[in-house]
Amino acid sequence: MKKILTVLFIVALSGAAMAQQKGRFRIDLEAGPAIPKEGGIGFLFHIEPKINVADNMSVGIRFGSTALAKDVTYFNITEDYEGEIAGNISVSGTFDYFFHKEGSNLAPFIGAGFGYYALSSIDVNSDDFNSPDNFGDLEANFKWAPMLRAGLELGKFRMGAEYNFIPTSDLQNASGQVIGEAINQYFGFTLGAFIGGGRWR
Repeated sequence: MKKILTVLFIVALSGAAMAQQKGRFRIDLEAGPAIPKEGGIGFLFHIEPKINVADNMSVGIRFGSTALAKDVTYFNITEDYEGEIAGNISVSGTFDYFFHKEGSNLAPFIGAGFGYYALSSIDVNSDDFNSPDNFGDLEANFKWAPMLRAGLELGKFRMGAEYNFIPTSDLQNASGQVIGEAINQYFGFTLGAFIGGGRWR
């Protein structure tokens, strides 16, 4: 993940900052795979209204939904127990800086965001039907977290890589005892396009 972001950052710096259209409104639509930090797989989808505050900068609000399938860590619980995170929804403020050479349709970018992530419940079940410890739905906390991303725009098409630094969540049983934790950080690869806002030329 770090290598991919480093490569995209270097590619972005290879361009000279030129023009998009200041003051124009645009909406980014993106989707792609999501990979949890501790392994697993998922899918993400973003809608991001933006305004171009300068010819090479934009700010926006990203509305995201991510479905994840991954293991969680349980303290002092045997392998008879299993569970997975179903996903999260988020709202984040974002900033992108574009690098563009005059006469080219290609515009590398780097960006960042900070937002509020609503994490889904975690279902924990026991394979031992005689066990009294079936914890049911365990609610993970809401979290504030940063996000970093980099990528390329070609005309109105967009691709990128991002990392969401969501803090770990404690998992509690019905008695309030912490019985485990969920590692919420994940990497995403996105493909999409934007509507409005002009076109890179």
